[in-house]
Amino acid sequence: MDRYIAFQVFRQVAELNGFAQAARRLGLSPAAVSKNIADLEAHVGARLIHRTTRRMSLTEEGKTYLEHVSRGLDALADADRALCPVKLAPSGTLRVSAPMTVTLTMLSQAIPRFLSAYPELTLDLHLDDRRVDLVREGFDMAIRGSDSLEDSSMVARRLVTMKHVLCAAPSYFETHGWPQSPADLASHNCVRFTLSGHADAWEFSKQGRTERFEVSARYSVTSSLAVRDALRAGFGLSLMPYPFVEDDLREGRLVAVLEDWSTVETTLYAIYPSRQHLAPKIRAFLEFLMEELRGP
Repeated sequence: MDRYIAFQVFRQVAELNGFAQAARRLGLSPAAVSKNIADLEAHVGARLIHRTTRRMSLTEEGKTYLEHVSRGLDALADADRALCPVKLAPSGTLRVSAPMTVTLTMLSQAIPRFLSAYPELTLDLHLDDRRVDLVREGFDMAIRGSDSLEDSSMVARRLVTMKHVLCAAPSYFETHGWPQSPADLASHNCVRFTLSGHADAWEFSKQGRTERFEVSARYSVTSSLAVRDALRAGFGLSLMPYPFVEDDLREGRLVAVLEDWSTVETTLYAIYPSRQHLAPKIRAFLEFLMEELRGP
C-alpha cells in the first residue's frame, strides 16, 4: 500500500462523500478507491467509513483520522510549494459566483486593483444570489452569505460576519412614528428581502429575552439594492446588513431604530471544492477577499 495515495483517497472520499466521486476526482477506478480504503483500515486496525450500497459516513475513528491526515497532506503541499515559487504565480481563468449586493457594495471597486497585481490572471465573475453547484457549473469558488451554513462536502472559509440594522428614511419615521419595541413593528410598512434566511421573521434580543416579529410586507423583492432604494424613498423600513447601508446611515439618508436590541447576523463564506492542491489563482483571490472584508 502506498500510504500517501491511500491518504489522498481517504480524504477525497470523506470530502466528496462518495467512492465514485473520489474515483472521478483522482482518476482512479472505483475498485482502486475501495482497495485503498480497505488497506488503510487494515493498517490502522479500525473501521474508518461506514458504508452501505446507498450511503456512507465516517466513523468516530474516521473523523479523528481525517483531521490528522488532512493536516499532514496540507503540510506536504505547503512544503512542495515552498520549493516551487514559479508555480505559485496565479494565472489562467478564475470563475467565481458571488451575491450581487455584497460584490457591488463591498468588493467591486477593489477588484481592478486585485487583477492589476496578477497580470496573468483572468477573472470571470458571475453576480447571482442563487446557490450555484460549483462542480457541475464549473466554478472555482463561490461567495455565500448564510445565517447557518448547511453541511457540505465543500470547504467553507469564513470571511466576515455582518450585523444587521433596522432602518428607514427620516421622512418615513416622521410620518409613521418611531418604533420603541419590536411589537410596534406590526403597525409599520416592512420591505422584505425574499432571499434572506430571515425573510419571514425578524428576531430581536434584549436582556435575556427574545421577541420574534412575523414579517408581513406589501413589497417583497429578491435584491437588497432594491430594498435599499425603497427605504431611501421613504416607503417603509427593513432589517439590512450594516455594510449595505453604512453610507446612508452616516450621511443621514437612513436612520437606525431599536439599536438597544440585538438582532440577526449574516456570515459570508468563501466556498471551494477542496483544500488539496489549491490552485494559486484560488489562493490569491481568497487572500484578497479576507483582506478586503475583514474591515466591515
